[in-house]
Amino acid sequence: MTKKILMVLTSADTMGDNKPTGTWLSEFSDAYLAFIKEGYDVTISSIKGGKAPVDPGSIDENTPKETLDAEKYLTDTVSVEDVNMDDYDVLFLPGGHGTMFDFPGNKKLQQLLREFYEADRYVVSVCHGPAGLVGATLSNGEPLVKGKKVSAFTDAEERDTTFDDIMPFLLESKLRELGATVETGPNWSEQSVVDGKLITGQNPQSTPLVVKELIKKLG
Repeated sequence: MTKKILMVLTSADTMGDNKPTGTWLSEFSDAYLAFIKEGYDVTISSIKGGKAPVDPGSIDENTPKETLDAEKYLTDTVSVEDVNMDDYDVLFLPGGHGTMFDFPGNKKLQQLLREFYEADRYVVSVCHGPAGLVGATLSNGEPLVKGKKVSAFTDAEERDTTFDDIMPFLLESKLRELGATVETGPNWSEQSVVDGKLITGQNPQSTPLVVKELIKKLG
């Protein structure tokens, strides 16, 4: 049976004083290309649908060609409002600073996270992608992350970016406030955490590790 993956990306394209943002391209491409290679059926969605913005900071002269080429898959994404949990085995949230602005308060994304988790399906996110988990609660009203082990972009890494002052909150601190145990590695090191069917990664460098863990779980 072909595994079906739903990827949900940010639609936020600015932050702070109109600074451009969006999805961190490698966090999408590393996952998407690995999923396609495995023969998975992948749906690319975003909060608003249509063209999903890419953070220009995620592209430079050293960006691999296959990563650059993957941007073409983001030109016409499906709106998150039009997707149904029943159609998928995995919900995957790539990061990018944009997620900090439109993931936490999105009711449909919160609903999907609750539905996937309570249906014992995989919920996977990397870097700032766990910003989606900030707004998610279970049917009993408890935060989805309460009592769970997770990884996410750390406060120290955010200070490294110098964007800490324009973030609506610091992701690591917010997850801790919600009752999660946040496991961190050194800044910009590979780090992934598996807690049942919740799989999270710390930063862009951790995406391949997270994807490897998921593929292993999916068998």
